[in-house]
Amino acid sequence: MTATPFETNLYQHLTPFFAEHGYTLLPEKKQYRRNVAIGFLNVILSPSFYGEETVLDVNFGCRNDQIEQIAQQFLNTSPDGRPDANTLISSIGKFNGFQYFRYKINSDEELAHICEQIEQFFDTQGFSFLESACTLPSLDRLLNEHPNQPCQYVYNQVHRCYKGLIAARLNHNPYFDGLIDSYRHLFTRQTQNPYEQLNFERLIAYLQHYSAN
Repeated sequence: MTATPFETNLYQHLTPFFAEHGYTLLPEKKQYRRNVAIGFLNVILSPSFYGEETVLDVNFGCRNDQIEQIAQQFLNTSPDGRPDANTLISSIGKFNGFQYFRYKINSDEELAHICEQIEQFFDTQGFSFLESACTLPSLDRLLNEHPNQPCQYVYNQVHRCYKGLIAARLNHNPYFDGLIDSYRHLFTRQTQNPYEQLNFERLIAYLQHYSAN
């Protein structure tokens, strides 16, 4: 996929900064990614074009391979997308409490200024969050701390039910059985799809008999 002139300009601004922190540009995936022993950390840049104005959404998150290798057996996701699936994902706006925040850019000068803001965010908050978020204890906490409320670190709350339970089981969470009840209730509020519900029950049965090597 060919990058637009805007994306080429965006990457020229940001690539030296992310490279300093070990992140490689993957333009075909519109993201910077850093591979780690347990998966990867990534920053996804999603521009939308409206005439002279460009709106930029910046998402960031991580993948824990151990969780995803189990989750993707039960989720109805495209096989092509499974190796790139994030375990956690949020946007800069959502992370800072602004649900619908996007960067609006109308000139090269505004782009340069916004790139500085993006770099400042990752220097002060983003990178440290990503470094800690991908471990099993952190994922267990971030996904399961408030099981009866939507999780701010995922967009798909149905997938959160799957991945939250997996994280809890792998992390030996003592409240695992209670989480099953909470997520069953949340799951039925999120979807009435019988295929999804059957898969979720299959996951629960799998985890109840799961033993890590």
